[in-house]
Amino acid sequence: MITDAFHRDWEPVVTPEMIYGAKKDLSDVCIVTFSKVIFENVLQQFSCEKVAEINACNGSAPIYRFLCQGRRITCYLSDIGAACAGTDLIEAAWLTGAEKFVMFGSAGCLNRERAEGKYVVPTRAYRDEGLSYHFAPPADYIDIPGAARVAAEFDALGVPYVTGGAWTTDALYRETRQRMEARRAEGCLAVDMELAGIQAVCSFYGWALYDFLVPGDVLDAPVWSYATLREANHSLGNFDLALELAVRI
Repeated sequence: MITDAFHRDWEPVVTPEMIYGAKKDLSDVCIVTFSKVIFENVLQQFSCEKVAEINACNGSAPIYRFLCQGRRITCYLSDIGAACAGTDLIEAAWLTGAEKFVMFGSAGCLNRERAEGKYVVPTRAYRDEGLSYHFAPPADYIDIPGAARVAAEFDALGVPYVTGGAWTTDALYRETRQRMEARRAEGCLAVDMELAGIQAVCSFYGWALYDFLVPGDVLDAPVWSYATLREANHSLGNFDLALELAVRI
């Protein structure tokens, strides 16, 4: 079964070194975004240098670097979904040497009363995806160790946020009301598509992940609403906040 897939001592058949050669040392912190709008704005706003690219048969994802307050910041546009995003992150870590990652993106809101209009700093993620079971022992949830640091920095910056669980699932069209209510009852405030898998990857390799979610479409409503989804996806202020975290951690 998929839940029995984790074996830390089993050697992989394919490694990033086989594909990309020796590991590089080009980055102190890497910012992961899922918004093409935000990514293109970063290239316009900062003096960016292309330092690497993640290659695949359906295209490549360039990784850019810029300096901010003396730190080497890299950034790339990630694929969506845990399996693809996790592979991107592993290759980005190899290509740049980054071991600290700031990740942000939109999420479905599961609790309007607590989370609507605020950032969600997830403290754990429900593992309703496949990737995490290859990188962490089986369990319903995986903890997000970086949450405490993100919350502390948000406090210092005066950023409105709430902490709680997230529900990670790649099955967008099987986010049923019954599953939503079950996760909500367990304290999940948002639903996303990557966090559980990305955290499992980072924990496996000993990397640090600092994640925040931006509630957009509202699942906790009689009728599904996506009125604020575009802003949650593409607001440039979300990158500004991620960059502030990147220079602080």
